Amino acid sequence: MNEELQHVVSNGLDEIGFDLVELRQGGTKSRPVLEVRIDRRDGEKVTVDDCARASRALEARLDTGSLVSDRYVLQVSSPGERPLRTPAEWRRFVGRWASVLAPDAGGRFEGEILAFELVDGAGEGVVLLRPERGEARRIPLSQIKEARLAFRFS
Repeated sequence: MNEELQHVVSNGLDEIGFDLVELRQGGTKSRPVLEVRIDRRDGEKVTVDDCARASRALEARLDTGSLVSDRYVLQVSSPGERPLRTPAEWRRFVGRWASVLAPDAGGRFEGEILAFELVDGAGEGVVLLRPERGEARRIPLSQIKEARLAFRFS
């Protein structure tokens, strides 16, 4: 991924109050497709109007630069099953459910995010997850191979 392009997209979204969740580049050289997934900072769901607003803001930046072909296609959408990668994301979503792949901690399972802590002195993060059945588990972030928010219906 082009770091300059990611920087432009991230800053453009930041200016209007959205977070960049994911940026993918596809298509062809003459007709590139930019897929941008955004999230709101207030915890509310991303709306169609939010996507349109983000799209207009990004188009204004992309149209003035030379980072992509003039014939690019921009697709802005909600994060869907948002990936969890950073300690800040784990902290932000305490109380929500996550689908986690951690081979050393039992494979793939869903659990409620109870907390995220830094281990004293080691600087390594540990996630406290409670599966639907069973005891809460403390899993070092380094052992989590993949994690996404999971949708749960109450």
